[in-house]
Amino acid sequence: MSDTFLEIAQVIRNRRTIKPAQMNGQQIPDEQVKQLLQLADWAPTHGHTEPWRFRVYTGKKVKDFCQAHADLYKSNTREEDYQLFKYEKLLHMGDGASHLIVAYMQRGDLPKIPALEEIAATSCAIQNVLLGATALGIASYWGSGGMAYKPAMKEYLQLGEEDLVLGILYLGYTDKPAPTGKRTVALEEKVQWM
Repeated sequence: MSDTFLEIAQVIRNRRTIKPAQMNGQQIPDEQVKQLLQLADWAPTHGHTEPWRFRVYTGKKVKDFCQAHADLYKSNTREEDYQLFKYEKLLHMGDGASHLIVAYMQRGDLPKIPALEEIAATSCAIQNVLLGATALGIASYWGSGGMAYKPAMKEYLQLGEEDLVLGILYLGYTDKPAPTGKRTVALEEKVQWM
């Protein structure tokens, strides 16, 4: 096997979800985040639609986004369903993160390409960010909770009707060791050779 394959395989196997609460607040140089987004831009794309879009928040803007996210939850949740701990969690989710990136699929003008393929392409772009972060020693978390998938978030971000938020990425550094990876279903049960 080539050294390049082994290096890529190691990065893929070592990618882990690190929750934002484990991030220590140390700042990532903006240049490195730009490099991660350059990797994202090389995701596969049918018809060259390149549907991935990213809104990058850093510095005080991380806290501003978290405040807006918590407020969206509060204003769009029925009183009987509202939970203060969820509000607080959203409010403080980015406290230790260096950068927060809202990743979304922007529907192109080629209706013959199914939306599912545009979602898949954007997901590949997100994975490129996560793998690049791992290679640089940056902790990452792909969040989908709170209001991420709700119409109120799309409205807040002023997205088009067919656009979809695919997650909120939190990037930072952590002092804790990465958790051990695991798979619960054997690969042989997931693959059929024909």
